[in-house]
Amino acid sequence: MAPAKSSKSSVASETSVALRTMWKSYIQHTSDRLKLIDAFLVFIMFSGMVQFAYCVLVTNFPFNAFLAGFASCVGQFVLTASLRAQVNPENRSEFNDVSPERAFADFTLGSIVLHFFVYNFLG
Repeated sequence: MAPAKSSKSSVASETSVALRTMWKSYIQHTSDRLKLIDAFLVFIMFSGMVQFAYCVLVTNFPFNAFLAGFASCVGQFVLTASLRAQVNPENRSEFNDVSPERAFADFTLGSIVLHFFVYNFLG
């Protein structure tokens, strides 16, 4: 029984070390622009989880409102993840014909169109 417990603690320790190393690398090597986009992605994900939990635990009475809100979160997450991929300097070879300004303009236009459809879906 004792070796299994030490094995679990060593796995937890290795995981903890790996996560700390990954976090340090992220803080040191990621630009502030990408960190801001990542923070927005976390906010959108949290917002979608709260909406889903509210729908499951409390009520889904205006179901179209839940669908519109959740679809807005998912759509905005996809658009923001696309923006992050396009403005990341490490992906410059894949998006060499797209400038960061063009990527932001595409993101903005896509967000406007997305929220126009979401607003119309609300009824």
